[in-house]
Amino acid sequence: MADRRTSGPTLEPGWRGLVSDLASDQRAFKGVPWSKAMMWLFLLSDIFIFACFLVGYMQVRITTPEPWPSASEVFALHLGGRDIPLLLIAIMTFILISSSGTMALAVKCGYERRRLATGGLLILTALLGASFVGMQAFEWTTLIHEGVRPWSNPWGAAQFGAAFFLITGFHGTHVTIGVILLIVMAAKVVRGSLAAERPGFLTRRRGRYEMVETLGLYWHFVDLVWVFIFAFFYLW
Repeated sequence: MADRRTSGPTLEPGWRGLVSDLASDQRAFKGVPWSKAMMWLFLLSDIFIFACFLVGYMQVRITTPEPWPSASEVFALHLGGRDIPLLLIAIMTFILISSSGTMALAVKCGYERRRLATGGLLILTALLGASFVGMQAFEWTTLIHEGVRPWSNPWGAAQFGAAFFLITGFHGTHVTIGVILLIVMAAKVVRGSLAAERPGFLTRRRGRYEMVETLGLYWHFVDLVWVFIFAFFYLW
């Protein structure tokens, strides 16, 4: 007769098997790095903050008696004597979403211990993030020049300025912090601190390539939040 033995895990009989099965998740999470667990907790708290901002924005926009400014007019880019609606915002969104792809490749190359490729992709991700922040600064400068303030704006509801500067400013701060962390991580990778598991650039903590994945969680979160801001603030 054919041998029907399998290569799966051996289950203990009786009560020991039941206890072992119920404790399997606890043992699995013991292998999660502390930094990754703390990053998930930080992102969870940040989700609540951004959610409160967006829900508050929707509440204000729905209840205000004054007309809300049209996004296609306010955020139009002036090119060649014409106003092109949301062109700058579309470019910013494309750049930030593309940076998620380069960040994912950086994590992949990191676990493959390809030091130069990982460092190069981290730098590329940082450049894309810096480009996004630069375009956001240009957007802020343009709106301020046109008279938008946290307490007023020339197109209608006064709450528009406060909501815009608060939500996009809070997100832009996250992107800026992420760019700084990407540059620091790239320096650690290129110097070989992660491959050698030794303290590296600007930190005394022993480096491992899992730090790249932890930073990737933060960066993907920042990109995901922008998708919601884009949908609620610019397309609504």
